[in-house]
Amino acid sequence: MIDWLTRMQGKTLVIKFGGNAMVDAALVSSFAEDVAEISKSGVSVVVIHGGGPQISKALEVAGIANEFIGGFRATTKAATEVIKDVLLSEISLPLADLVTQAGAQGVVLDTSVLQAEITKSELGFVGELTSITISEFEKVLSEGKVPVLGTIARDSNGDLVNVNADLAAASVASYLSAEALLVLTDVEGLYSNWPDKSSLVRDIYSHELEELLPKLESGMIPKMQGCLSAVRNGVGYAQIIDGSILHALRNLVSSSVPVGTRVKK
Repeated sequence: MIDWLTRMQGKTLVIKFGGNAMVDAALVSSFAEDVAEISKSGVSVVVIHGGGPQISKALEVAGIANEFIGGFRATTKAATEVIKDVLLSEISLPLADLVTQAGAQGVVLDTSVLQAEITKSELGFVGELTSITISEFEKVLSEGKVPVLGTIARDSNGDLVNVNADLAAASVASYLSAEALLVLTDVEGLYSNWPDKSSLVRDIYSHELEELLPKLESGMIPKMQGCLSAVRNGVGYAQIIDGSILHALRNLVSSSVPVGTRVKK
């Protein structure tokens, strides 16, 4: 871990936290501990998260339909309010508290730091980021704290817009000129021929990934689109790792063997 931390000191690391790890208390705690350890070592860490499992459950309780098209959640106006509440109360605030308890200080950023416009009208209130209030991130990072943010944004009318967390994390990483984007998911990495686990890809260049994208399983497409966008917009590298194991981040930075899938320009 020391070598990796030495290379990363003074640089920015954006981590997208999501998947089933978010509903496992032990995994959330170990993630927060790893984030705090990395932050205290002089790396500027930003945590961007979605909330798939929790959002699906809350929408079901509210009697709002859950539908995915091409890996993206169809979102009504009523659903955006549910999503906002879930992201803040069930994920952002508890996660920031855990980071603080682990020795760094987690700070929840308001949804107003993300501005978006609807780009997928067939999905309802779903869009892409158009701008980010970078100064809010920079202020928190300059104080040695860890920004934590769920991916619900506001459009020019003030309406809530659901933004895919993988793509949002890539945008934030690009705006912050991050050294790396780490995407935690529930599989070991990118498989070129899922579910054949022997097809795990350890390293892939952006042009190779672009060719592979149409062949991927729908749930993996936004993650890899995010990685592709990040490296093409100035991020040093993007890496998919398995977040369903305890201390996934610690394992990544301390391992002497390749972990997950690294996307390079």
